[in-house]
Amino acid sequence: MKDDIPYHLHIRECIARIQRFTEEGKRAVFADTMIQDAVIRNLQVLAESTQRIAESTKMSHPEVPWHEIAGFRNVVAHGSLGIDLKQIWLIMEQNLEELQGQVETKLRSVDSPS
Repeated sequence: MKDDIPYHLHIRECIARIQRFTEEGKRAVFADTMIQDAVIRNLQVLAESTQRIAESTKMSHPEVPWHEIAGFRNVVAHGSLGIDLKQIWLIMEQNLEELQGQVETKLRSVDSPS
């Protein structure tokens, strides 16, 4: 849906920030609480944006773990003491690329006329 575009743009920006913050690798991220906070905050904001994407869009991209992303947002928003950095790193390694691909595909489809 075209109404999803602002959310896709926002998700793309969050992913770009996370990639920028983590470009020095896992060791640097685990050693710096400011980077950790920035990454976690952008993951939370990204997750909030995914909750506003139309169900039809989500259904057309089952490769993206939409339910898990929403669940992650709830953990971060309501239970920040239970955040495991190793789990955060796994999320970044395993899920961001798929989500980024879906977002880029959606944005390209809007940019190019059918």
